[in-house]
Amino acid sequence: MERETAWKRYGETELEELERLAAGYIDFISENKTERECARTAVAMAKERGYVSLNEAVRAGRPLKAGDKVWALLHGKALILVQLGSAPLERGLNILGAHIDSPRLDIKQNPLYEASDFALLDTHYYGGIKHYQWVTLPLALHGVVAKTDGSVVDVRVGDDPDDPVFCVTDLLIHLANKQMGKKASDVVEGEALDVLVGNRPLVIGEGMGDAAGAGDDARGEDAGAAGADAAGAGAAASGGDAKGEGASGKGASGEGAKEPVKAFALKLLADKYGIAEEDFLSAELEVVPAGRARELGFDRSMVIGYGQDDRVCAYTSLMAQLAVADCALEKAAVCILVDKEEIGSVGATGMTSRFFENTMAEIMELAGEGGPLPLRRALAASSMLSSDVSAGFDPAHADVFEAKNTAYLGRGLVFNKYTGARGKSGSNDASAEFVARVRRVMDEAGVAFQTAELGRVDAGGGGTIAYIPAEYGMDVIDSGVAVLSMHSPWEVTSKADIYEARKGYEAFLRNA
Repeated sequence: MERETAWKRYGETELEELERLAAGYIDFISENKTERECARTAVAMAKERGYVSLNEAVRAGRPLKAGDKVWALLHGKALILVQLGSAPLERGLNILGAHIDSPRLDIKQNPLYEASDFALLDTHYYGGIKHYQWVTLPLALHGVVAKTDGSVVDVRVGDDPDDPVFCVTDLLIHLANKQMGKKASDVVEGEALDVLVGNRPLVIGEGMGDAAGAGDDARGEDAGAAGADAAGAGAAASGGDAKGEGASGKGASGEGAKEPVKAFALKLLADKYGIAEEDFLSAELEVVPAGRARELGFDRSMVIGYGQDDRVCAYTSLMAQLAVADCALEKAAVCILVDKEEIGSVGATGMTSRFFENTMAEIMELAGEGGPLPLRRALAASSMLSSDVSAGFDPAHADVFEAKNTAYLGRGLVFNKYTGARGKSGSNDASAEFVARVRRVMDEAGVAFQTAELGRVDAGGGGTIAYIPAEYGMDVIDSGVAVLSMHSPWEVTSKADIYEARKGYEAFLRNA
């Protein structure tokens, strides 16, 4: 039962819509490379479509009615959008759920060190990665630094064309005989994924002239004052306030003299962001591939970019939710964008938290349907598409796929009745009745779709957030976009699949 490529369906109007969606998507994943950035942008987009803060509605005691639209944000990293329908919430919700975290390198809490005239940042990888894929790439640094005075500093270096970038080094091929004999999992060890951030020393007692800065506006400044005396350099290197107080007593033998490259890096961070070494303790800094997503292929039919697992489904879910903002819906439409899926959906901002349940309890209270029993009835009566990517068939690695039950790029939205590994372990297995209902919705909306498993039996496996909301008793099925090179720094998707996903998600919100 082979599915035909979706590209054959499109006329001029559909192709124009497809390209507009793809252009917006490329901008979104290029400009939002962390869960915080994705959530912040999604809130801004929702506000433009008439969504209001749930927290503000709760504080004001504002009743909610059909057509009202609210957003709820948790710790800046998980977001829920809800548009109320005409039916009581107790009759259930139509839910799209995706995750906005992606595999990456996280900066450790005590990361900065100097070795052999280099300044480096120590990392701990986040999610499932192949370590060797992260060496010799231009890398960017995104995230926040929270200071003890209550301020939070946004850090973003490496994605502006004028910014410097960073990298993890690799061993030259000429000396790699031993390395080349290792298993792929051992070629680059996780503890060796340290990011190179500097090579220039702080010169004690000398002006530094045209210092190359940590970001676009830090170049060309006279930084001589930073090295005016050894005491100031020592304060910078030790995470002090870099003001040069002689009380430090370090003099020429201070840490600025012992680790001058590290001291210079700290000087630049202090100048641009006002942060000291101690502030790394309360930072969330993520190392991600530098550069924009791009169109791929002579025909420009694909997208290559970082973080498409799972931002391709998050973006299309968000766009579908916003597309129905002016529609009169019967059932409430919900879009959930969560964090931490790549490490088990744990923590306050992961799907296993009570964020979703608590948010719906607040909304039902304002809608006049408060109480634990109506809430549980609403959750059990709901239907959800767990919007997550699927493994696209790759002819270069055909042996790990089962051709009849795999996802192909360009053939439309993918439904995975089950995922898991070793006998469906860890999977939500959608009911036959729900699969039939979803098929009907897609067919009636003219959505190109396909069904798939996650590779051959016993070839590996993986999971999504689907099993977590299924614990409420609701119907859930995995549904998303096929991806090549999943979990690599640069992943590949088809524009046709992105277009069909948005269409399918909108049809589900309207008609499920």
